[in-house]
Amino acid sequence: MVRVRFAPSPTGYLHIGGARTALFNWLWARKNKGVFVLRVEDTDQSRSTQESEQAILDSMKWLGLEWDEGPIVGGPHAPYFQMQRLPTYDRHAEAMIAKGKAYRCDCTKEELDRLRAEAAREKRGFKYPGTCRNKNLPRGTPGAVVRFRMPDEGATTFRDLVKGEITTQHKELQDEVILRADGVPLYNFGAVVDDIEMEITMVARGDDHVVNTPRQILMYQALEYAVPQFAHLPMILGADKQRLSKRHGAVSVLQYRDEGYLPGALVNYLVRLGWSHGDQEIFTIPELIEKFDWEHVGATAGVFNPQKLEWLNQQWIKATPPAELAKAAGVSPEFAALMQERARNLNEIRDAYRAYMVPELPAYDEKAVAKQLTPQSKPLLEEARALIDRTFAQGPQAMEHAFRTLAEQRGVGLGKLAQPVRVAATGTTVSPPLFETIALLGKERALRRIDAALERIR
Repeated sequence: MVRVRFAPSPTGYLHIGGARTALFNWLWARKNKGVFVLRVEDTDQSRSTQESEQAILDSMKWLGLEWDEGPIVGGPHAPYFQMQRLPTYDRHAEAMIAKGKAYRCDCTKEELDRLRAEAAREKRGFKYPGTCRNKNLPRGTPGAVVRFRMPDEGATTFRDLVKGEITTQHKELQDEVILRADGVPLYNFGAVVDDIEMEITMVARGDDHVVNTPRQILMYQALEYAVPQFAHLPMILGADKQRLSKRHGAVSVLQYRDEGYLPGALVNYLVRLGWSHGDQEIFTIPELIEKFDWEHVGATAGVFNPQKLEWLNQQWIKATPPAELAKAAGVSPEFAALMQERARNLNEIRDAYRAYMVPELPAYDEKAVAKQLTPQSKPLLEEARALIDRTFAQGPQAMEHAFRTLAEQRGVGLGKLAQPVRVAATGTTVSPPLFETIALLGKERALRRIDAALERIR
């Protein structure tokens, strides 16, 4: 069975890159009817916060990336927080020491700093010289860490599902620390032990982890566990080809929620930042689950484009059933349908609803008032009021037809008649379709707003 995982550190919010990694893993699990595990790597206690952890969980839920095992839902491999799993890392470290694959090291920081300075003076890279390799220090040695014993010769090769074959010479690696003196694992060891315990069959993550993979493969082998498949996803860049950051408009996932993006639109956009299926741009979630594969994940960095995301969000708004859109925006289905063709995000629908539908009288745009609510427009506005009074019950099309007839009789364009009514009804010259808006306002409220506008002219 396919078992994949997403393992964020709760040291900040979930951003675009992490969300895409989670998404690719989730799609692969769903496509193969496998298991998607969420694991929290909270070993950086100085930076990990409850707030960040909650934000990550909320982001995943909002995107619809429900996990099968992990925080809240539990599972057979609980706990899913690394700081609650320290005895597990200790047990595996002891097993590696017993096999001669790891050893305790009590070299002091001062001693290691001296060796680093010496290497810098001699203009060579620092590599731990294996001082404690054969000391056989006993358990309980004060201040001792556990180091992994890297092979001195040979190489590790693996086939990455995105990048192809990658080979690393062992002489480039050093005996790295895997367990600190306080029992907290370092990244490579903690991830490997958890992947073993949680029976992970494939590791898909950002390509900044490629350098860790040969080290981890050697640890899987030392612990006699089948090495999982690996897929390293390319970075996401800004338009200037620099690493993605806030200045490119890339913010936390929850900020996109707050700015009125639909979760499906963000998922659709994220999947296209690195994966393609012909020229298709817009995908439903079931389509993504059906079509996703690793063959079409690109090895080159994707470029984040906020305008493209906005366009995609607009397409999703147009395609979402009005009742669903209304629920997401917190407005009536009729108003959602009215705004569907013009709104770029849910906030535009919400703002328009608050502006046009909620108050007794709209908030007037003074420029629009000065231009449209004038003594010259007053007679036309009075006639328009009478028309609405007479034809309201027949619906928006009947009102529009009556307006066109009146405009023709008075020898003016429809705008000359309709714009003062629009300003009276909505407070502005730019609004959803006028006659549908009047219908949603209701006859009494629409007429009261026109009366208020006539009073302003007087």
